Amino acid sequence: MYDYLVVGSGLYGAVFAHEAMQRGKKVLVVDKRPHIGGNLYTKTVEGIPVHVYGAHIFHTNDEEVWKYINQFAKFNRFTNSPMANYRGELYSLPFNMHTFHRMWGVITPEAAAEVLEKQRKEIKGEPRNLEEQAISLVGRDIYEKLIKGYTEKQWGRDCKDLPAFIIRRLPVRLTFDNNYFDALYQGIPVGGYTKLIAGLLEGIEVRLNTDYLDRKAELDSMAKKIVYTGPIDAYFGYRLGALEYRCVRFETELLDMPNFQGNAVVNYTDSETPWTRIIEHKWFQFGRDENGRELPGTIISREYSQEWRPGEEPYYPVNDERNNTLYAAYRKLASAEDRVLFGGRLGEYKYYDMDVTIASALQMCRREFLEGTGRVL
Repeated sequence: MYDYLVVGSGLYGAVFAHEAMQRGKKVLVVDKRPHIGGNLYTKTVEGIPVHVYGAHIFHTNDEEVWKYINQFAKFNRFTNSPMANYRGELYSLPFNMHTFHRMWGVITPEAAAEVLEKQRKEIKGEPRNLEEQAISLVGRDIYEKLIKGYTEKQWGRDCKDLPAFIIRRLPVRLTFDNNYFDALYQGIPVGGYTKLIAGLLEGIEVRLNTDYLDRKAELDSMAKKIVYTGPIDAYFGYRLGALEYRCVRFETELLDMPNFQGNAVVNYTDSETPWTRIIEHKWFQFGRDENGRELPGTIISREYSQEWRPGEEPYYPVNDERNNTLYAAYRKLASAEDRVLFGGRLGEYKYYDMDVTIASALQMCRREFLEGTGRVL
């Protein structure tokens, strides 16, 4: 008999499993996929760690979380500085003085602030939708070139039909700073995320190609408690209806050239280009393999956003009023499952950054294990 059955070997499940094992608990981890790591999974091709389910860049201001995760992997110093391609025009992201100079020709923060303030005044009163919210924050020009097309591809909906809260704020910097994340700590595990997850799961029994929901009764009988990190609506057989997600389709190519786009991430912000962005994986490790050797080839992935359908991997919860109300109903059902702990992006129907995922898993551990000080880190 296992103390805990952990459903899903992604970051949340792996952290919980590790902490449980550290306390002498007997743990079994199951995952329906043929690999560990969930959407963090990376595989090395021609010396390049490929982010199979899309780019993941670790960033946090939480020193304890940073120290915790560095126990399991060596992180490089990668800083996310994406570019935006609008019909062949290139702009720096996030919105900063490089962006404003390219957009309007301004060279001083004062001049940029004047243009922004003038354009923001287009919106009177409380913004009623995402379009009005964006214009009230960054003005019409930036909205039209760098937000509208990308957002509508990402969500599959007109910006006028999207709620304003999706972009409550947008980073606007009146400095020449291309660092996308306002985070003290940032980087990517050298050699990829699979090594990090393997470090967390070292010494723990893991069964892959094992679909928990297909074998629920059998697997439940093997453990005292279950930590479930899959979709909460799937756990209950969609009895109240299906929650909505956006998912991503990838087209990945190995190219016989040293450099395709000169940057790890380039967003395509016009509406005509069918993909949302192109990732060039080698630049997450500065064009070198984990031993520091320069790589002669390159690998790119084009990302296409689409509506989630059964059988596909769900990515982004559509946290509008309808779905949040439905999730609350599922959450009420979950509260009655006294042997099951629900957690993670899918179990809690929230878009979590990785540091928040770790913090959330550790918080669950604190509640479960109640050590003397209550601390896990």
